[in-house]
Amino acid sequence: MLKVSNRITSMELSPTLAMSQKSRDMKAQGIDVINLSVGEPDFKTPSHIKEAAHNAIINNYSYYSPIPGFLELREAICTKLKRDNNLEFTPEQVVVSNGAKQSILNVMMSVVDPGDEVIIPSPYWVSYVEIVKLAHGKNVYIPAGIDQNFKITPEQLETAITPKTKAFLFSSPCNPTGSIYSKKELKALAQVFEKYPDIVIISDEIYEHINYIDGHESIAQFDQLKDRVVIINGVSKGYAMTGWRIGYIAAPIWIAQACTKLQGQMTSGASTIAQMASVEAFNGDQSCTLEMKKAFKQRREVAFELLTKIPSFEINKPDGAFYFFPDVSKLFGKSCNGTIINNPTDLSLYLLDEAKVATVTGEAFGAPDCLRLSYATSEVIMAEAISRIKTAIDKLN
Repeated sequence: MLKVSNRITSMELSPTLAMSQKSRDMKAQGIDVINLSVGEPDFKTPSHIKEAAHNAIINNYSYYSPIPGFLELREAICTKLKRDNNLEFTPEQVVVSNGAKQSILNVMMSVVDPGDEVIIPSPYWVSYVEIVKLAHGKNVYIPAGIDQNFKITPEQLETAITPKTKAFLFSSPCNPTGSIYSKKELKALAQVFEKYPDIVIISDEIYEHINYIDGHESIAQFDQLKDRVVIINGVSKGYAMTGWRIGYIAAPIWIAQACTKLQGQMTSGASTIAQMASVEAFNGDQSCTLEMKKAFKQRREVAFELLTKIPSFEINKPDGAFYFFPDVSKLFGKSCNGTIINNPTDLSLYLLDEAKVATVTGEAFGAPDCLRLSYATSEVIMAEAISRIKTAIDKLN
């Protein structure tokens, strides 16, 4: 009997993409659905970046690039890391891929052997878990609820480490919570890692530019970890370039070389046109990122005020990204017209059916009490969505 591999059957579908598709299908049927499940900026790619892509086409950037990316782009990334983060990297330490998701997969496949443990703070981005599975690693979760502002402590980290621990994977700013680790908090985690020199630290910083506090801090800044920290980043969130599919790693040379070797057998280099557009993104006018951040911060204020008026939501104010992640457990056990809310998945489906608002269940992110709401949409649409949510929730008893 012909069938797909066990690797595929054991893999979960991406819940965020599934909910976005479901809302698009409903819209195609003429149903007025508001999509708060989407994980991408609603802004257009800035004009100067699009112009760079146009110039690349005119100048015949239509041939394969080097596997790790054009030298010009890798140099631009190194310049960005020095300018924005005060971090020193060489182009040989940078590998450009088809989005940050591939960058994470490259690293995981390059450092994790079957049975190796990968520590992941929970809540986490949905794809982390499946990427570790693809590498035949074992996921080890550290839970951090809303009472901890969704951030783990050094004590929790130390307790989770075992002789089988191979890597630690986290994001700051975080998807789905918007939480950000301060320099002090990262230093405390770094002091734990200093005792365990064989652990690779993978720092997903894709939301770096959507940060409402005193600047971005990277765990790569601590010298004692320099030879084993991998930064994951790209152009998708900060420059509104999700569809351009450019992500990168900045890593110790031995990891960069391994990822280049792997990528050479998988996809080779990323789109040449998108690479040249990304050179302009990093080297050109940066005011676009500040303008988008300002807009997101204003939306956060509006959404926070509205969401706090829903009594059954326990909510914190996120420091970055563009998500709210309320604890909705007070609604468990309530019902409306025969629909019982036992978990956030039930609530997400109820809100889609009753309020015509698409959200994402917290179970997808390892948080069985929460719901993710994106505010990457206009204030008017967001206000309407939250009003619909409140009306639907008021019907539960």
